[in-house]
Amino acid sequence: MADFADLRSPTRRRYRVVVFAIVLSVITYIHRVSISQAAPLMMEDLGLTKVQFSWAFSAFSLGYFLFQVPGGWLSDWIGPRRVLTAIVLVWSFFTAATGWAWSVASLSIARLFFGFGQGGAFPVMTKTFTTWLPTTERVRAQGLMWLSARWGGALSPLLVVFMLRFVSWRQMFMLFALLGFAWVIFFWRWYRDNPRDNKAVNEAELDLLGSALATASGHGDVPWGRFFRSPTVWLLWAQYGSLSYGFYFYITWLPTYIQEARGQSMEQSAWLAGIPLFFGGLGSLFCGFLLEKIERLVGNARRARRFMAGLGCFGSGAGLIVSLQIEEPFWAMVAMGMAAFSTDLAMPPSWGACMDVGGRYAGSLSGSMNAAGNLAGFFAPPTIAYVLSVTDGNWPITFYLSAGIYFAGMLCWFFIDPVTPLDVVEENAG
Repeated sequence: MADFADLRSPTRRRYRVVVFAIVLSVITYIHRVSISQAAPLMMEDLGLTKVQFSWAFSAFSLGYFLFQVPGGWLSDWIGPRRVLTAIVLVWSFFTAATGWAWSVASLSIARLFFGFGQGGAFPVMTKTFTTWLPTTERVRAQGLMWLSARWGGALSPLLVVFMLRFVSWRQMFMLFALLGFAWVIFFWRWYRDNPRDNKAVNEAELDLLGSALATASGHGDVPWGRFFRSPTVWLLWAQYGSLSYGFYFYITWLPTYIQEARGQSMEQSAWLAGIPLFFGGLGSLFCGFLLEKIERLVGNARRARRFMAGLGCFGSGAGLIVSLQIEEPFWAMVAMGMAAFSTDLAMPPSWGACMDVGGRYAGSLSGSMNAAGNLAGFFAPPTIAYVLSVTDGNWPITFYLSAGIYFAGMLCWFFIDPVTPLDVVEENAG
């Protein structure tokens, strides 16, 4: 009887997909954020100015932007297993190549191809959630994934400072690359694009997944016309650009700001720079678990997502402004941490909207949204560097600019429909 009951009970193999995403998110942000903590040392060794080094930051954003849509489209077409394996191998190689740089050009090229690889990571992982998780578990999974990403970024400055005690910054990047290569081995052996092809998943769990299994079928056609005709899609792109512009400060210039404007050492800045990303991860976790309860309370998923994301955009800008008013570095970073916390309140609703609105095209839609965000991220580092160069290092101006962009993102959420699939919109319009 016990064996029969076990056969009727759903297995929980789908949660392994969440674990893979969590681990990869940590690796992704360790690889991505480590250069920001090492930037002052790298600029000194390579003889680069802030403006010159900012182009290495932007080269990553450009590569990241360019591969967002292709990465999501490829995952929709040939499946996440092959796409994720390939891109993790590519970006891990160019993580190591960052340590081989000898000039601004070589560094920028390495970061450009590093960005190409990372560009597809989160859209493709979103595709895995669409296929492997029932609708009720997707937003929570997004919250856990972004929590892990942010905490990986928060850990990175401390990890960099620790490793620089024993190895050079060049060797550090080569060692970090090994994390990605190890992840690929385990992922390739276990993951399958369709849960039905994984023998560890029983029929009860497949029944639980229900309509999610339909999104596993490959297709090469992307309804770009529907995307461009949809006000919701345009607004999703715009609000994500507003979130990304401000967030890129945390993963590029923040350690430099702490050292220059706050007078802290490299070791002190490593601790302080992790605070915003740590709080950001809490925001993703908080939203992922709370949003479902708010939806039940108000009885409307559309209003709940609008409220949470709009609140997040507002809090992001307000937190930055408040941080400028605080003289003590630690508490200033706590205020900035609340800004990052607020930013991540908008992350699960944004990516959840891509899954629900995009349906079987979730990979392509999430890729296009992340592309819009990273187009803004491309402009953020050089914009900050140029503003500093023409204002003689006036950091507060860059903060007020970011706050204004966050507030614009809040306005977008008044008009976004984050739950109605594009297919339904087109049918109703027809």
